[in-house]
Amino acid sequence: MNVTITVNGEKTSHEVEDRTLLVHYLRDAAGLTATNIGCDTSTCGSCTVLLGGESVKSCTVLAAQADGEEVRTVEGLAGDDGEMDAVQKAFQQNHALQCGFCTPGMVMAATSLLKENPDPTEDEVRWALKGNLCRCTGYHNIVQAVLAAAEGTR
Repeated sequence: MNVTITVNGEKTSHEVEDRTLLVHYLRDAAGLTATNIGCDTSTCGSCTVLLGGESVKSCTVLAAQADGEEVRTVEGLAGDDGEMDAVQKAFQQNHALQCGFCTPGMVMAATSLLKENPDPTEDEVRWALKGNLCRCTGYHNIVQAVLAAAEGTR
């Protein structure tokens, strides 16, 4: 089937099998490899993207379900000049990554949280990120980065 998805502001159209997951569409068809495949069972959150502005685990969504929709990946957060957005900067400044595997999903989940709640408490950040796993157990710095991003966007 032919699927047309606006990814990071650019309309993409590709022929895919009807069972193609959104994460595979993004990586294989659209060539955006920052969205990681960690578990294929919606357990780890490394594939988190924004679909229609909502945070979703792209391993649980068929590309066909995203047909005609807008998807934003971590590659689409930076400005046109390449400058990182507030969440990306906060992750860098607060050392909120170790191996980096979970980082794209964490950044997207944090972006979604801050869109819905621009002034979260630490408990609200932890709750919002509970579906994203960090294999290096860097949660403290990740939470601090999200709080710093919230502070920086106020």
